[in-house]
Parts: sequence; structure tokens; C-alpha cells
Amino acid sequence: MEPAEILVAGPASWNQLVHLDRLPDPRPHTTFARGHHATVGGTSAGKALNLRWLGRTVQLRTVLGTDAEGARVRRRLESAGVDLVVTDAPDGRTERHLNLLDPDGGRVSIYLQAPDALPEQDHGAEAAAEAAALGRAVDAARAVVVDLAVTARPVLEAATARGADVWVDLHDYDGASAFHQPWVDAGTHVFLSSDRMPGYRDFLRSRHDAGARLVVCTHGAGGATALTDEGFVDVPAVRVDQVVDTNGAGDGFFAGFLDAHLGGAGVDAAMRAGAEHAARVVRSPELAPADR
Repeated sequence: MEPAEILVAGPASWNQLVHLDRLPDPRPHTTFARGHHATVGGTSAGKALNLRWLGRTVQLRTVLGTDAEGARVRRRLESAGVDLVVTDAPDGRTERHLNLLDPDGGRVSIYLQAPDALPEQDHGAEAAAEAAALGRAVDAARAVVVDLAVTARPVLEAATARGADVWVDLHDYDGASAFHQPWVDAGTHVFLSSDRMPGYRDFLRSRHDAGARLVVCTHGAGGATALTDEGFVDVPAVRVDQVVDTNGAGDGFFAGFLDAHLGGAGVDAAMRAGAEHAARVVRSPELAPADR
């Protein structure tokens, strides 16, 4: 198999999605779902599936259990053409979430099965071979995408050490979380949402001043803002008359932007491509559009 042009590292999960008219109040009561289904989840799986839909070759490094849910996740990713490099979860169980979703994009995500910590890495021949394979994958990739997961830290460290372009997605970072800091520091291309950061422009300036070549902040239906050497760029969201499922919209925007960027687009055009692909994603019940 030819080396993948994009290396993605981070979570893949099996999720139960429950659609509600509105998110529940914090009190005992009964409510009725508008619909529900189970499907692949995880921000890294979402990015990988969308990048494949857009025609990019992708290697995804993730952790899965040996259970039925892990088998389902594998089948979905492999059927889409994602090159999977899987570390077995020590307890054999795949990460699982219950996501409560409202029609306006609100979400409550409940971990049903949290990711388990991996054992300490040994330093034998097998570990050396794995490190060498990771180094080759990093060197071959045009972009290395490292999502927020302890298990993705080796990829973050390898990409940083080898001088690769490191694309990070900080999601709803609040500007203070110590867990996020290694990704904040390593990112040459930084994405986040403004959900928990009203002063996002100051953060964009701080990362740009620290050496990040690109910083992008998404605002859901409010569009997105980027900061480059030329200044701020704002683009609106693409209007969608009938939203099916907002789950994965941010990963869709990220994938659309990265695909356009690798195709030679400038920041404004890449932002618009991201917004257009996010609109495709919210018209689909899955993490990526079902068809072209």
C-alpha cells in the first residue's frame, strides 16, 4: 500500500445517537426521542471518513477493543478505504458514547465506556519496529492530524520531533486546560471552537505570535474565523434548510479545509470549502456524507 498523504491519530468509538426536541432539563422527568441510531463516532474517525469521502488517502492510528463494537468500527472505516493501524484496548472494550442531540446543534455526550490507559511502552525490538513505522508514516504524510487523546501523544511527539506540519483540533478549549497544552504548543495549524472561549480573537493572536502558521476558530452556525500573516478572515456558515444531524460538523469543516489547503487553495477559499463540506455533513445521519 502506498503511504497515506494524511496521517490521523486519535479516537474512534461506537456511539448511540438520540435526537430530542430539546436537551433535557436537570430534573427527573420523562421525554420522548425524535429518533435514534448507533454508528461510528470519535473525532479522528470523523476526520478520516470525511477526508476519504473527499478523495484523500488516509491512515488512522487509533485504539479499539476486541469486542463487537470494535469490529463494527473497523468494518465501517475499512469499507471506506481508511488504512487502519489499531492498538488493542487493554481491557478489550471499545470506547462508547451516548450523544443527546437537539435540532439546533446542542449536544450532551455521555461516556458509556471511557478509553482505557495503555500500558507503559517497552523498549524491545517490537517497540523499535513500531516507532520506525510511525516515523515513516509521519515523513510520508503531507499533514499529520493529532486529536486530543492520551493514546495519540506518541504521534504528536514523533511529528514534532521530525518537523512535520502538525494539525490539531482543540474543540471547545477554554484557554486554560492543562490537558490541552501539549497540543496547543505543538500545533502548526490549530483549530478550535468558540463555545467556551468568548475572547477567541486574543487566543488566535497569541498562537500566531507563538509561531502557528494558521489558527482557525469555528462558531457553528455563526461561521468561522481564521488568522494568518495577512490578518483575520471571516466566512459565514453555509445555510442548510433541513439539518439531519449536526454530529461531526466540526470534523467535516476541518476535513473540507484541509482537503482544499492540500489542493493549493488560499485561506479564504479553504474556509469556504470547509463550510460547504460541513453543510454536507449535517445533511447526513452519519459522520460523513453517505454518497456523492
